[in-house]
Amino acid sequence: MRSSNREGKASSSWFRFASPSITDIIFIVLLYSLSTGAMGLRLLGDAGVGWHIRNGELIVQTHSITRVDPFSYVMGGKPWYAWEWLYDVVIAALHHSFGLNGVVFFTALVIATTFALTFRLMIRSGASVPVAVILLVLALGASSIHFLARPHVLSWLFAMIWFQLLDDSIQHPRRLFWLPVVMFLWANLHGGFIAGFVLIALYMIADALQYLRNRETRIPTWSTLRTLGSVTALSLLASLINPYGYKLHWHVYRYLTDHWLMNHIDEFLSPNFHGVAQQCFVVLLLITVVAWNIAPKKPRLVDVLIVLFAAYSGLYASRNLPVSCILLVLIIAPALSQAGSAAAVNRQIPARTREFLAQLESFNSRMSSLEARLAGHFWPAAAVFVGAMMCAHQGRLDSKRLMDAHFDPKRFPVQAVDVIESRPIHEPIFSLDSWGGYLIYRLYPKAKVFVDDRHDLYGAQFLKDYLKAIRVTPDWDTMLNSRRVNWVLVPAESSLANILKETQGWTIQYEDKVAVLFRRTNPA
Repeated sequence: MRSSNREGKASSSWFRFASPSITDIIFIVLLYSLSTGAMGLRLLGDAGVGWHIRNGELIVQTHSITRVDPFSYVMGGKPWYAWEWLYDVVIAALHHSFGLNGVVFFTALVIATTFALTFRLMIRSGASVPVAVILLVLALGASSIHFLARPHVLSWLFAMIWFQLLDDSIQHPRRLFWLPVVMFLWANLHGGFIAGFVLIALYMIADALQYLRNRETRIPTWSTLRTLGSVTALSLLASLINPYGYKLHWHVYRYLTDHWLMNHIDEFLSPNFHGVAQQCFVVLLLITVVAWNIAPKKPRLVDVLIVLFAAYSGLYASRNLPVSCILLVLIIAPALSQAGSAAAVNRQIPARTREFLAQLESFNSRMSSLEARLAGHFWPAAAVFVGAMMCAHQGRLDSKRLMDAHFDPKRFPVQAVDVIESRPIHEPIFSLDSWGGYLIYRLYPKAKVFVDDRHDLYGAQFLKDYLKAIRVTPDWDTMLNSRRVNWVLVPAESSLANILKETQGWTIQYEDKVAVLFRRTNPA
């Protein structure tokens, strides 16, 4: 009898270890869909990763953090805040070992981890499985426009971890002291660490209002406030442990408060709600309003403040959509599920509807219980191992090539740069800021770029003059002449390409369907 019990327990343990949970399935599907096929190509849709790779290599070679710009002809030697230096080092190491496949796989791993954990946290907070799945799909849809191999994906993960540590502090106050550790890493990986201080400020505001409003709970509330204050101070000190100290914070502040830059950089513009991703965000906002109106419990004040912050930041700039969606679904998932449970026993609802809701609630309960028990995570670990092996073998699994990460030749001037590499061109090449990272990736240190997407480095005035040339507005050639530009590489159908074809003193050196390379006849 005892032997039978032991065998049953062993069988149960093996089942929990070997059977994939829904979280595991979500992780694996996201990991491979983002790192293989067309989506793997999409992750390299932003060329900025090119200068991240080269800067990481430079840091490793020189054993020092980059403090002056090494890539630009215009800004060369001027102070540069490489605030994502730690990401640059990591991505350069992956690129050195695995090429662009490693860069893409790492990005897919971060995104998959972020959203799989978001789903798991929704379930843990009391959300039903169907509700959590629907909300996660909407969050993924809204975030998909920013599925790019850039350090901002790490900010999504850190924002989710930061919020959960704050939210868990009600039952586990000591977990708050992990926040300074998270902040230390976050501040050296991406400028989005500012969001961490906004979230902790919202918790402090909510506790302060609770302290003033309810005398009976003042003692425990005051204790929580003191802890939050201490953790905030420690987190601030941790954020100062970066190569630039407090100057980094001042630089980020000046960058984010430059109205001209905020109004002309695409990712900082408000979302265009004609797009599917932006519409997913609107649906999440509507679900939030409905969930709180039908939920049996009133939302906490801090939840209201965070939802307001998430809604405002998502409506303010499209780059904020992923973090906004993650915060929204983590807050509204349990409320929406509670509303469904309450409806199942509501006598005012027709009997057949109640019966259906009761069956659905029973199914949800079984699924949530099973999801909580399946915590072995064997399959995600195996998926990561197989992916790493593919990266180590040029994207091949056995004889079949499943990963082939490269910059899209229909989006970037791949063939034109091949021509440039084959010629002794060492002068700076005037091109799009969105192509600058690709040119750095391909041509540095042979040639420097004229401009790239590090807009905080170039500043508003330079970019105003740059846009005059790109958009061919009055005095469009002033920058090309004053900066002694002899080479221009622009999209084949662009306004600048069309006018240069008609302008005396410029000749076409190479042209294809994507890009055209011009050379000044009489070099400046």
